[in-house]
Amino acid sequence: MSLTIFPAIDLQHGRCVRLRQGRAEEATVYGEDPVAMARHWLAQGARALHVVDLDGAFRGEPAHAGTIADIAAAVPIPVQTGGGLRTDAHVRQMLATGVKRVILGTRALADEQAVARLVREHGGDRVAVGIDARDGWVQIKGWVETTAVQAVELARHVADAGVDTIIYTDTATDGMLVGPNLKAMSRICQAVSCHVIASGGIGGPEDIRALASLGHTNLEGAIVGKALYEGRATLAELLAAAEG
Repeated sequence: MSLTIFPAIDLQHGRCVRLRQGRAEEATVYGEDPVAMARHWLAQGARALHVVDLDGAFRGEPAHAGTIADIAAAVPIPVQTGGGLRTDAHVRQMLATGVKRVILGTRALADEQAVARLVREHGGDRVAVGIDARDGWVQIKGWVETTAVQAVELARHVADAGVDTIIYTDTATDGMLVGPNLKAMSRICQAVSCHVIASGGIGGPEDIRALASLGHTNLEGAIVGKALYEGRATLAELLAAAEG
């Protein structure tokens, strides 16, 4: 089973950063030019990119739409993006930048009817849902609030609404390079028939192989950030592991 590797580009104050467990005050800057970073990953063999508007996630409205549009225009590969898309207008604004799909997070939990409506308007392939969870419980608003909703329950609901792709992030492992939460990933993949993308904790090729070994045919790929930026693995190594 071949997985897609999504290099992550996280935007904060116009720069490329990585946060430790989603904490805005624990950011490491890896680049001042997000478009150059996108071109870098393309040159390294990336077939898709994952772009997060961190400022948007914390503010509740897009903060880097222009930069994201520049990234989408600069690379001929699919770009998916999320962060602060709390209204229908935000979704339309971001889709107009040329990205392949937008990712709803907080809003997917707060307004499930909106998810179904946006899927009808734009298509299930253009509206994904990001489920961020700690110990199986959904976290929202930039991971600063833990809810009483189980990740598996939310996954089933958004899949029923017509969403084609779920991005599942284990927030306890994100940015920690300790390996993905394989049990949590397996539970999500078993709960739905739509595509699932893993995020959080990936430290090297062995973690990609571990995800592939789960054997879930709906596991589409994995998002990798810190392991790439810290030089723990090259994109070529991860791509080779993803090919099995």
